[in-house]
Amino acid sequence: MHIGSISSRLGALAVIGFLMASQGQAGHHDWQDDLSPIGAEDWNYDRAAHLIERAGFGATPAEIEALAAMTPDEIVRWLVNYESVPNGNLPAFEHSGIFEPGLDPFPPSRPATTALGRANGEALGVRVKPAGNRRLQPVVNKFFYWLRASMLETRRVAYWWGGRMLATERPLEEKMTLFWHGHFATIESKVRDYRKMLLQNETLRQKATGNFGELLLAVAQDPAMLAFLDAGVNVAGAPNENFAREVMEIFSMGVGNYSETDIREAARAFTGWYFDNLTFVVNAHQHDTGAKTFLGQSGNFDGAEVVRIILEQPVTAEYISARLYRFFVREDLSPALNARLAAILRDADYELKPLLRAIFLSRDFYSATSVGSHIKSPVELVISSYRKLGLHTLPGIPDFNESTGVLGQALFWPPTVAGWAGGRSWVTPGLLLERGNFARRVLFPDIDFVPHDIYASDGLIREVHRRTVTGADITTATMPPVADAGGMMAESNMMADRSEDFNTRFGSYRGWQMAIERVKPIPRAAAVLDLARMVREAGLTTTTEVVNHMLMRLLRVPLGATERNMLVSFLDQELGTSDIVRAESYLEDGLRMLVHLIMSQPEYQLG
Repeated sequence: MHIGSISSRLGALAVIGFLMASQGQAGHHDWQDDLSPIGAEDWNYDRAAHLIERAGFGATPAEIEALAAMTPDEIVRWLVNYESVPNGNLPAFEHSGIFEPGLDPFPPSRPATTALGRANGEALGVRVKPAGNRRLQPVVNKFFYWLRASMLETRRVAYWWGGRMLATERPLEEKMTLFWHGHFATIESKVRDYRKMLLQNETLRQKATGNFGELLLAVAQDPAMLAFLDAGVNVAGAPNENFAREVMEIFSMGVGNYSETDIREAARAFTGWYFDNLTFVVNAHQHDTGAKTFLGQSGNFDGAEVVRIILEQPVTAEYISARLYRFFVREDLSPALNARLAAILRDADYELKPLLRAIFLSRDFYSATSVGSHIKSPVELVISSYRKLGLHTLPGIPDFNESTGVLGQALFWPPTVAGWAGGRSWVTPGLLLERGNFARRVLFPDIDFVPHDIYASDGLIREVHRRTVTGADITTATMPPVADAGGMMAESNMMADRSEDFNTRFGSYRGWQMAIERVKPIPRAAAVLDLARMVREAGLTTTTEVVNHMLMRLLRVPLGATERNMLVSFLDQELGTSDIVRAESYLEDGLRMLVHLIMSQPEYQLG
């Protein structure tokens, strides 16, 4: 049987929709919207697997069996009250040492940087050349250096975070951090400081399951968020509404629960809120001290008072509980159930743990409409794949950032302030194919792998590099191609010594070069897999047993009998026998092809 006879099922999104609509093997239809706790008599392997998939990133069969041996209350207490769980195996992020004095505050643009250099004779900690050609070139180089170095270091932070998700003994801690990263979405390309992105990530982790009010205030005072939402231009007399609008529309209340006047008044309250390097500060001279009227209350409010008033609105608890429910359970949420969940959150003064416990213990969480209804995000797909395969170290091949980015979810680079759309947006026909390609790259790693991040994305910069290392002077190396000839102007050599303050193309090239010289490399090792040993340790002797084991290990949504039989036939054909012992010496490749097929199925995209 050809691989395509199975893999061709990926071609129709309708398969995903059908699967989502037809699940129910692990729950009861009459459990929908029932918040009463699931009883120990209803607890089993499948429900334990469902819980650790949603509240974490999946687990191996042995780990799930251990969870199934616990009571529902015990496992939820372990998940939610994770502070007592040792996690010392996770190293702190190792900085490359790329930040230097003078880089903060970072100018908003290259023109602003060169203007600063001309005015002060220094910018970004670099003095302007006193005389000669390209006097501002070192300043321009430094500007581009920090842009490139911060981006590369942020990719290292993402890799480090992916490693935490994979190896953590506190799965809910990292899952909640991922949730808040999408909720309080912040983009590195605008913040332009990996240190602020890392600090925000640590803040989200520290307050992941604490008090939502405290988290909201911490985010409002977070340097990365302040930089991202233009706090620097939110000053008395000329308030900028960006943050005030987002704090209500996306972060706390949802669209339609405030007026334009509320936005303007809240923006006035947040004036002067800024940061000094990595520290939140309030510039008293830029803060509007006048009276404000916000959501029906009047007073000389600052940002903290605005947050307090937002938390007093009933819609806030409804909005946050709905966001959490849709992330962990399912998209379909009735108004009545939302009201009950919101009441739990309000009654707990916005402490998140009571709400999380209620969700994870509820019959609704294990109902037929909830099980198998979640399309795994790219990060969930990648990390759960590695966890289910028994890995404890994040591979560098394939590249974590490239894998998740190609699938639509690059950490620290959400597409908008609203984060990622999620749901069915993850499984377009093209993205379904890429999900299968990810599985192939894990199981059959590229022996010619070259990290994509060591190359500038701009092809022209790569061409400048090629010309420079072959001996071209700066002017020649940075001349654009002649449009009608497609090559370099030979006459450019005559312009090599022309007078100019700086060369932007060379600065961009040199910035890349300086960044690559200093940023520590991401470890580049492929996943260490031994599927044949996995089969031996499980005591499997036939191809049917192997297929059943791999399906149990990898899928939370059962595969149909026809597809299951096709996989058995495929493995029989590939091994030339149904006897696993007989195929021992050449078993590994056949197993990898089998796992690739399973991980490429529509069912594998659901958890």
